Amino acid sequence: MTTESAAAAARATVYGYPRQGPNRELKKAIEGYWKGRVTAGDLRATAAGLRRSNWRELAGAGVQEVPTGDFSYYDHVLDTTVMVGAIPERHRAAVAADALDGYFAMARGTQDVAPLEMTKWFDTNYHYLVPELGPDTVFTADSTKQVAELKEALALDLAARPVLVGPVTYLLLAKPAPGVAADFDPLTLLDRLLPVYAEVLADLRAAGAEWVQLDEPALVQDRTPAELNAAERAYRELGGLADRPKLLVASYFDRLGDALPVLAKAPVDGLALDFTGAAAANLDALAAVGGLPGKRLVAGVVNGRNIWINDLEKSLATLGTLLGLAGRVDVAASCSLLHVPIDAALERDIDPQIQRWLAFARQKTAEIVTLARGLAQGTDAIAAELAANRADLASRANSPITRDAAVRARTGAVTDADARRSQPYSERALAQRAHLGLPLLPSTTIGSFPQTGELRTARADLRSGRIDTAGYEERIKAEIQEVISFQEKTGLDVLVHGEPERNDMVQYFAEQLTGYLATQHGWVQSYGTRYVRPPVLAGDISRPEPMTVRWTTYAQSLTSRPVKGMLTGPVTMLAWSFVRDDQPLGETARQVALALRDEVNDLEAAGTSVIQVDEPALRETLPLRKADHAEYLAWATESFRLSTSGVRPDTQIHTHMCYAEFGDIVQAIDDLDADVISLEAARSHMQVARELAAHGYPREAGPGVYDIHSPRVPSADEAAALLRTGLEAIPAERLWVNPDCGLKTRGWPETRASLENLVAAARTVREELASS
Repeated sequence: MTTESAAAAARATVYGYPRQGPNRELKKAIEGYWKGRVTAGDLRATAAGLRRSNWRELAGAGVQEVPTGDFSYYDHVLDTTVMVGAIPERHRAAVAADALDGYFAMARGTQDVAPLEMTKWFDTNYHYLVPELGPDTVFTADSTKQVAELKEALALDLAARPVLVGPVTYLLLAKPAPGVAADFDPLTLLDRLLPVYAEVLADLRAAGAEWVQLDEPALVQDRTPAELNAAERAYRELGGLADRPKLLVASYFDRLGDALPVLAKAPVDGLALDFTGAAAANLDALAAVGGLPGKRLVAGVVNGRNIWINDLEKSLATLGTLLGLAGRVDVAASCSLLHVPIDAALERDIDPQIQRWLAFARQKTAEIVTLARGLAQGTDAIAAELAANRADLASRANSPITRDAAVRARTGAVTDADARRSQPYSERALAQRAHLGLPLLPSTTIGSFPQTGELRTARADLRSGRIDTAGYEERIKAEIQEVISFQEKTGLDVLVHGEPERNDMVQYFAEQLTGYLATQHGWVQSYGTRYVRPPVLAGDISRPEPMTVRWTTYAQSLTSRPVKGMLTGPVTMLAWSFVRDDQPLGETARQVALALRDEVNDLEAAGTSVIQVDEPALRETLPLRKADHAEYLAWATESFRLSTSGVRPDTQIHTHMCYAEFGDIVQAIDDLDADVISLEAARSHMQVARELAAHGYPREAGPGVYDIHSPRVPSADEAAALLRTGLEAIPAERLWVNPDCGLKTRGWPETRASLENLVAAARTVREELASS
């Protein structure tokens, strides 16, 4: 195909779309089903309606090929586990009895059966359910969901492309099942898995699929020769199938590197590549391997992960270069639009000037369609759109909103000494133990307590004017009193105020810092039915006044036990926001760190002796390529220390991390120089405790003994068993007892029972240590 005909053939497409619906209808239906208020039939009807609405919206906007199979009740990796029949043994009876209830049991667990482990999807804030595999795993094809959703789209007379997690990525994301040797490599199951994928592909072809997309984002990470050979073998076999649809292999989130020539040479019909951010390197790499002659290239030139408008002229230049490298070039976002909110036009409270700079899923879809039209018909066909885009980009670049001279002067004056505690940990630990007087195996929680319906109603009443500020604050005080009273009666050693005044651990602070914008409708899926509204980081950051001191000191006035001050760290404030893309991330992190430093110092001055600065996003923000790790970890750890290093030696600094793979950042955890770290460990059976021990981590740690992302209540014996496992790696004088994460999403009955069991477990193990 010539360059001219390739351009004329250009089509607009996307890899996936937000699942929740404009009013989070899916979340409400699923949670209603869990509570018995919504039938399975009504839940399925709601889901089908949302799928149809999404497809019609995309087609109406000009998308010429819609995705199917990207929709999920909980998680697309869990959907793949069902598709390939890799149901864990402990869940098979539930799945056999009722497929839908069994599906949710795998995701959430039951009182008797633990769920699958959950962790972050590459370097995003989306969480997936980790497949559990072993040498005895038997795969069986179940293409029911994929075929049904394809047929739904085809029935609407739409061109549709099923999207599946690819076999190599699926295995690379998997872990050894419980009881399987830790060194078992799930990739050894590839030859067993490929026939199942072949069967699914044949089913989709029979159902009318012309193209099927196989997502292989794991190939943008550093891969061994054996892993690259596995990818080559997988697509040689799948590409060589006689009865198959056309295959489009997709990667995103970074550059492909050594995997690009492997996929370029594979007998597949096209590649979908990311050309944004670091993945822009894919362009030169594609040229270096000779391009994709005679094949389809889907070019991800619109950033699918952030919310800033696209530079249309720059993207058109990239697309123009790509025309000479493939038989046909189509236009897409860099990844699924799952990672952005639905519609920026719904935001009524944002400065109209700033709103012109924003692009959510609907706006990104329009950008993709505009670029496809410009590529096919020439720039004259989109002259008006290009002119408007130039004006919006100039408006942002020149706006005083984005720059604050005082903030920049302060960050420029930071020295290395500002990011170092005044004494080493060994001396601080003695001072803190004398000051706090805590027992062996001190118990605490991570920070938040259940966000009840009454609290959400109180916030809604305040916004609507049904109650005034004084009335709202009385409700918050009453909740804090209840939380403190419960913790004292239960026997926890270091208390928290429960965070009843906070809507979200990032948004709460963003609303009190300059440079941040809050959205009203910018919901994004974090996991399952958990949706968050990431704030928008548009300008330079400063803290006009204290943010947490009032409520923390009020809680401390109710008890003689220490109450932790609770803050969200600078990396997480960036990672769980839509961060600005017009300056280096490290510079933005330093601005946030200085604002938090002021808050930490004010908490200490108000009498707070334990201050927790949470950094759950430290691992998830780690670049996917090892070559980029050192630069990131340098500014990430420095920003944490800059936040926390202005306190006295006897003030104890905590941090917290959850639901990520920590083994490859243990040195960075050490470099934070926090006095105590709490980490997720219940689902991973204390793996992180062993990783800390192997590193020689010298400080205190609380690997979680209570999985808060499941409604089940762990028994005291179960928590005690996990503690004993933790003690095999961490000495008793440095081991804390705590849940995996905050309790915001849990109900009070299960929270009470679980924490009572946690404290009982700590008491039991203390007694065992005393008598040994």
